[in-house]
Amino acid sequence: MDIERFRRSPIGRLVPLAGTDGRTGERYDHFGFVPDPLGAPPSLSGETWTMVSRANRSLGALEQGASLIPNPGILRQPTLRREAQSTSALEGTFAPLDDVLAAEAVGSGERSAALAEVLNYIESAEMGFTWVQDRSVTTGLLEELQSVLVRGTRADTDQAGRVRSIPVAIGSHGGAIEDARFVPMPPGVQLRSAVDDLLRWVAEADGVGVDPVVAAAMAHYQFETLHPFNDGNGRLGRLLIILQFMRSQVLTEPLLSVSPWFEARRERYQDALAAVSAEGDWDSWIALFAEGIHRSAVDTGERMTALLAVQSSYRDRIRDGGLRGMVVDVVDLLIGSPFVTIPMVSTATGKTYQAASSAVQRLQEVGILDEVERQGVRMFRATDVVRVTTRPVRRTAR
Repeated sequence: MDIERFRRSPIGRLVPLAGTDGRTGERYDHFGFVPDPLGAPPSLSGETWTMVSRANRSLGALEQGASLIPNPGILRQPTLRREAQSTSALEGTFAPLDDVLAAEAVGSGERSAALAEVLNYIESAEMGFTWVQDRSVTTGLLEELQSVLVRGTRADTDQAGRVRSIPVAIGSHGGAIEDARFVPMPPGVQLRSAVDDLLRWVAEADGVGVDPVVAAAMAHYQFETLHPFNDGNGRLGRLLIILQFMRSQVLTEPLLSVSPWFEARRERYQDALAAVSAEGDWDSWIALFAEGIHRSAVDTGERMTALLAVQSSYRDRIRDGGLRGMVVDVVDLLIGSPFVTIPMVSTATGKTYQAASSAVQRLQEVGILDEVERQGVRMFRATDVVRVTTRPVRRTAR
């Protein structure tokens, strides 16, 4: 960490950080950065406000589009799985999106460590989505979400599920604190108090008229800078964006995936966060954040439209093929779960195995399902749904 650069920060301070590295036994004497508590929104340039307004319009369009769908919940799983895969990849844990989409059909047998970690994120996010329907985000909630996120991983230590009691270093190739790109504030009572202060600010921001995109940008910076857990801070911080939008009723369904856009701009994302700490450059960070929200909302909306078009085309094939009955229910299932097994179809529809097998066969005959095998499991893939869900984010957006 460039000590002199952060020493001049107008929005935080350096504090001494000393101890013994438990891995090497080496003594270290360094500094951690403590950000000031969040207050009133910073002054922003006209250009940045234009970008913030555009982000708000794109979020509004996404919300309006979702409100016109009879069952927007069918789009929740593909959106969440894309976000889970990408937010994990941004932190160095990579599992192919195809594997994430097929995980339910494959079952809980042989799973890579990376895939298990991505699936942990999905479970954690679902808990958060349920919580914010009628409650504000709390430190206790974040601790519970983090414990689920790291379950069964190398970070599943005595630090899991609680605000860290150890120092951490970010971007240290050799693992030494002195080599780190950034060192957050030391552990202790003050760190937990800082997290409590942040979440109190988040709960109050909407009531005092802070623009929701600006509020989410500020809270994301503060959370990542505090780095309150031993692992999972990046993923939790990006999840917090969606939870904030849900709490402020910008979104009623979690149909926004933000990580693919930021993953493609990892260095810009990290540099902009650091510039807030070092120079107080809120303007550049909020501009970048707003651009990311805008482009993510546009991409999610386009993908949502494409999935609904696939659903409509599937129904046309069913009608043209003279099919009826439970095959219609299976088509809706495929939008959220494009890899299925016959037992999955049977359970989801409440029909017998024989009826489910017959329905799957008919969907194969009209070209909706293709039989595939993954990890020795016979399953069926809705290829059109997979294609829409896995296509890369466009480099440009409206």
